[in-house]
Amino acid sequence: MSPFRPDLVDVWIFRTEKAGLLTVAGLVSGPIGGRQGPDGAGGAGATAPGIQVAAPETSVEILMLRRSPSKIVLPGLWQCVSGSLEEGESIAAGALRELQEETGFGAAEIEAFFDLDQVNQFHEPSVGAIVSSAVFAVRVRADAQPELSHEHDSMRWVPPAEALELAIWPAYRESIRRIQQDLLDAGRAIWFELTLGGQRARQ
Repeated sequence: MSPFRPDLVDVWIFRTEKAGLLTVAGLVSGPIGGRQGPDGAGGAGATAPGIQVAAPETSVEILMLRRSPSKIVLPGLWQCVSGSLEEGESIAAGALRELQEETGFGAAEIEAFFDLDQVNQFHEPSVGAIVSSAVFAVRVRADAQPELSHEHDSMRWVPPAEALELAIWPAYRESIRRIQQDLLDAGRAIWFELTLGGQRARQ
């Protein structure tokens, strides 16, 4: 094993909400108690013949932040939380500190903390070097609202499709896709989840 310390940490922020069961024509909001099912069985769990029960849908929004004009590099870029690690700071602790500094989100707002299993490397002309960044995500409460620092002058909660349109860098779009594909399913998400102390939630 040859561990290395990244230069930066990125933190993507998303929130989810169960949309509930659909009640449009042909769909009902749940089992019909006492009705006889298609197989002749009755009881509280049976549904009426010819009627489908819709599964609950989860809506997801991703927080996009716009870099302030005061930023020397890339003002106006839509991005996630991003910042440098401090001396002696663990990578996970740095991610949570940057999250707090740039959005005000702390333990009271965070529902889950994830390692996205993604480390980006890119050439940064302003420093004339290849820079690396470890990427994380947090799911915050559905009612959570950020308090922006001076580093960003605007924010938007947007669905993933719009986040993909706003994201310039291919690595950003990959992070958004990983949130969609891996973090919205509880059975998959647990493998990516960390404690707020930076340890794997699933041991």
